Amino acid sequence: MTTKREINRRHYAWRQYSNSIFRIVFFIAIVIALLTLAVLLLGIASKGLSALNWDFLTSYPSRFASKAGIKSALAGTFAFIIITAPLAFFIGVCTAIYLEEYAKKNWFTKLLEMNITNLAGIPSIVYGMLGLVLFVRGMYLGRSVLAGALTMTLLILPIIIVSSQEAIRSVPVSLRHASYALGGTLTQTVFRVVLPVAMPGILTGTILAVSRAIGETAPLLTIGALTYVAFLPTNPFSEFTVLPIQIFNWVSRPQAAFQDIAAAGIIVLLAILLLLNATAIILRDKYRKKSME
Repeated sequence: MTTKREINRRHYAWRQYSNSIFRIVFFIAIVIALLTLAVLLLGIASKGLSALNWDFLTSYPSRFASKAGIKSALAGTFAFIIITAPLAFFIGVCTAIYLEEYAKKNWFTKLLEMNITNLAGIPSIVYGMLGLVLFVRGMYLGRSVLAGALTMTLLILPIIIVSSQEAIRSVPVSLRHASYALGGTLTQTVFRVVLPVAMPGILTGTILAVSRAIGETAPLLTIGALTYVAFLPTNPFSEFTVLPIQIFNWVSRPQAAFQDIAAAGIIVLLAILLLLNATAIILRDKYRKKSME
């Protein structure tokens, strides 16, 4: 007769075997993904490095590949991110603080949080159509930097709210109780105790969300961002283009020379994204050290 100890031993052996199988499967999947990424990066580097120079960074787009550059696209990218990043950060963090620290935990709050989480998974093209109706036509902003920035703010807001909520939830309750015991009010506890500890997670989520906004093309194409701009945006109401749209325009052309400068544009875009991710890591470590002091 099979004893309980023997059944548990068999169950443990089966779990160990299953874990080994899944580790092998996951390792193979990671290796395939990394190899695919390496092949793509090598292909981009082999085409784009030869076209990447100072003239490429400081020249306007042109119908001649040898004279084309990303000056206006680079300026447009920075222009709409300068508006998007602080606006999304302020609204997103304030919303997360309200939901976690001030709002009553009832059915309405749960419904609101569920909808915010669902909004984070909506395709970006839907936000583009919303921006077209609400900002371009409804608020008469036209195909401007401000319209693009507001559309991208809507796109990344759910991500920032959710990541900020998780960062705030990760703060130990004992820190809050210690603040209350010393006579701190709710607002003092939130802004002097909870936020400094949660800031590394909040900043990481914000910068990753902004990185997504920089790489998005569909929403900006939907609101009517231009594919050819030979001037710099001078104010929030100027027409603009961004790096992903400029790259898309070059990739769609059949000439091999445009494929090379498109690869050079991809390298610049990747460099900006890596810089933002590095900034997120540095800020996270900085605030983590501060919170531990």
